[in-house]
Amino acid sequence: MRSLWIRVVLGGAMLWSLILPIGSPSNAMAQEEWKAGVARRKITPERTMWMSGYAGRDRPADSTLIDLYAKAIAIEDPAGERVVLVGLDLVGIDRDLSVAICKRLESEHGLKRSQVALCSSHTHTGPVVGRNLMTMYTLDAAQNQLVQDYTRELEQHVVTVVGGALADLAPARLAWGSGHNTLGVNRRANPEAEVPNLRAAGALKGPVDYDVPVLTARRPDGQLVGIVFGYACHATVLPIFRWSGDWPGYAQLALEETHPGATAIFFAGCGADQNPLPRRMANPPSAQAQEEYGISRASEYGGSIARSVTQVVSGQMQAIAGKLRSEYREIPLALDKLPTREEIAKEAESTNKYAASRGKVLLKQLEQQGALSPTYPYPVQLWQLGPKLQFVTLGGEVVVDFAVRLKREMSGANTFVAAYANDVMAYIPSLRVLKEGGYEGGGAMLYYGLPTTWSPEVEESIVRGVHELMPPTQP
Repeated sequence: MRSLWIRVVLGGAMLWSLILPIGSPSNAMAQEEWKAGVARRKITPERTMWMSGYAGRDRPADSTLIDLYAKAIAIEDPAGERVVLVGLDLVGIDRDLSVAICKRLESEHGLKRSQVALCSSHTHTGPVVGRNLMTMYTLDAAQNQLVQDYTRELEQHVVTVVGGALADLAPARLAWGSGHNTLGVNRRANPEAEVPNLRAAGALKGPVDYDVPVLTARRPDGQLVGIVFGYACHATVLPIFRWSGDWPGYAQLALEETHPGATAIFFAGCGADQNPLPRRMANPPSAQAQEEYGISRASEYGGSIARSVTQVVSGQMQAIAGKLRSEYREIPLALDKLPTREEIAKEAESTNKYAASRGKVLLKQLEQQGALSPTYPYPVQLWQLGPKLQFVTLGGEVVVDFAVRLKREMSGANTFVAAYANDVMAYIPSLRVLKEGGYEGGGAMLYYGLPTTWSPEVEESIVRGVHELMPPTQP
């Protein structure tokens, strides 16, 4: 291999300097090489088991509409620092499963806790997993065993798919952008029956987050291999008994059809108080008609988000360069005043089956632990991809106020905010929603098995926790 020499004259002396070998990449270029890898694994239950998300279900799933997947993208910066995002077509996972998965990923793949984000789509047509929404279901011994078996299998599926993404790591060009879509409607402020007219009149109320954040990975030849995208809206179009990813599942299918060879991975934003509306027929002539209407809507809404993502992918996206940084911590998130043993015992005898179920769970905790914990280990996570892009993940069903505030206080559309990540333990209200009350403000705690509502410090504690993960400001 020939080398390029340059003759330099300094103070009358002639010097020769070796610059670089001709025909080889420069060191600077080599140092700036990022890598990405993707993988997928089907996680549709193979046995007839209970579905998660709706308390009113009275029987297990009976068939499959579209398959459920665990998908992963691994990203590595020029210095070898890695992160892995896993997208799961599930309503959520609990802390126990999250901890078990991450321990295995550390021992088998050397990934630190901060390097792993487990993001659920929050589809309401996936299976019950672990202890998530523990007091929503009254399952018999056979169904409980199916849930335990599936949860163990899911753990292995996630470990396997992460290993596949890491094995697929190869040079890639990473880029990001943000689109716009008005699908989500603030369900606390807009009755479903009135939404079409309110939308037409431009009179929808309440805070929303219409951003469609997108991250892409392309091989050096331009081949698109990974599309990570998010949106802040519930996946609740389909109250059916067939496995499906709801509208996020259809969005992923549409993107993969539009971009052959690419793996599309969805993360749910702060959409705990946002619904895809309308989603129900006003007066359905039959259950079948309602189901067909819902499937049509789910496909329509998923296609709409997919088109917004494609507009970003086809436009001018911001290239990612520099380095990668990952941080993770668990905040001792305070609960409000805890119930007494007597109050719990009374709840366990309630005629409300969900209250009785929670009461029994809490009594068991008292027997095993001696007392209820006044706090919950709430997960917050921050990835920085290059100097501009920040990716925040929050646990639980987070209301939209958090995304609006974090983007305002951080870097706007340069800040991606995912909820339903790492541990879905309860609804996470802002102080405003907590004070207003209602389902998101406290009523839903019943179904998650937590003993009371969050304390008034819930919003400030979480936002402060995110800011504390930011690097120190340079003088």
